[in-house]
Amino acid sequence: MQQVHSIPRRGFSLYELLVTITIASTVLAIGVPSFSSVTARNRLHVEINALFHAIHVARKESIMRRQVVSICPSSDGTQCRPGRDWSAGWIMFSNYDNDSPPQVDPDEPILQVHRVSAAVRLTANRRAFTLRATVKRATNGTFVACDIHSRVPARALIISYTGRPRVALKNTRGQPYTCAD
Repeated sequence: MQQVHSIPRRGFSLYELLVTITIASTVLAIGVPSFSSVTARNRLHVEINALFHAIHVARKESIMRRQVVSICPSSDGTQCRPGRDWSAGWIMFSNYDNDSPPQVDPDEPILQVHRVSAAVRLTANRRAFTLRATVKRATNGTFVACDIHSRVPARALIISYTGRPRVALKNTRGQPYTCAD
């Protein structure tokens, strides 16, 4: 009599495959929303930190150059744009003629250009911020950064009359900052 060797079968049954896919999709369904909020929160931090740094650089440059330095919204990276929506980005420049509202003239060097993430809406209560060496005070105001999908709370960057920035989650009334629709 001839012996037949059985070949071990490898693979999964349909039932095992369905159970595995169900478990994997459940884990993904729980994990993906929290990952998207982490990503949104990180984007807000990046934009607020970029503004925070820009304000510090503008203060330093105004003192070093003994000139007025202005920051204004810009969509092309070369000229100030009217309005209070800073979502396209901003520029920092030496404002030799101290014009108000600030406009970049041909002889005024642009010191910094920044593009804002498309997932972040950035608004301010000012058309521009001007920092002066030590003679006069700086422009005070507030930036509010929001996730365009409202996955995380808004954050604000508040600039004092001395040009010092600070980050806040709530306004002076203790309420969270909101984004205009």
